[in-house]
Amino acid sequence: MKTIGVLTSGGDAPGMNAAIRAVVRTAIENNMHVLGINNGYDGLMKGDVIEMNLRSVSNILNRGGTILHSARSEGFKTEAGQKKAAEMCKALGIEGLVIIGGDGSFRGAQALATLGITCVGIPGTIDNDIACTDETIGFDTAMNTVMEMVDKIRDTAESHSRCSVVEVMGRDAGYIALYSGIAVGATIILVPEVEYDMQKDVIDVMKRTLATGKHHFVIIVAEGCGLATKMAKEIEEETGVETRATILGHVQRGGSPTVKDRVLASRMGNYAARVLRYDNRSCIVAEKDNKIVDYPINEALAMTKELDIDTYRMAHEISI
Repeated sequence: MKTIGVLTSGGDAPGMNAAIRAVVRTAIENNMHVLGINNGYDGLMKGDVIEMNLRSVSNILNRGGTILHSARSEGFKTEAGQKKAAEMCKALGIEGLVIIGGDGSFRGAQALATLGITCVGIPGTIDNDIACTDETIGFDTAMNTVMEMVDKIRDTAESHSRCSVVEVMGRDAGYIALYSGIAVGATIILVPEVEYDMQKDVIDVMKRTLATGKHHFVIIVAEGCGLATKMAKEIEEETGVETRATILGHVQRGGSPTVKDRVLASRMGNYAARVLRYDNRSCIVAEKDNKIVDYPINEALAMTKELDIDTYRMAHEISI
């Protein structure tokens, strides 16, 4: 393989730039040309590409977001859009693609692979909801961001004897909520994978904890569990504890990536470029037991990932 492309797709995640850097430098060191594709699959359909060189990726290791930008493309979801993207790859001389993103991005890679374009996916999403890998690029940074923000919120909650309901990202996956909740000592953690009863699992727990002498509370709620503002109102009405809701939102996507994310992204980017150069096959790169491995795209997309219920149980057992 002589020419490859690299793009980022879906929601941005800290560490994507580190992955881009590793792909570009590994490819060039192994005698390949690299085209950076702007704005994900939408940019691919339009042929919006730039020639990448060693200096194109200087000083981006520590930057959040993605220098190639990202965009969701309705057009690419259609069969016609996918064919247009595949034809553009051939017109530009792109023999293989590195696609950094989440589940939706990998389904796009799956479609392009069936059209004859070799695709290697790198899991980059703060939600950590890609089944084939232990961790995704951006997850560790997002957790640390939540921890930092909630530590600050706790200071004012304690000063005013309040309850703070903090909503974090995770529409379908509760990994950020669970692990950041443990890290900040949240009294209650709610995740979409586990059904909860507002009276039994929130109100009654708070009343029991109040009886032990505790006067301030932090509750971490994944966005897939309902509205934090509505929950805060109900808590205040039922317990008498002044309650405030905080929705952290997209602050969780930004910021300089942690050491862990920079190293993971670098390892995955290096691996992806070498797969294209020497193996010429489509796959999804993953981390398993601290080793970088890969799976065929169809196999990776068919895998399922379950939240560690024992860790969830432990979190509540030590929270009172």
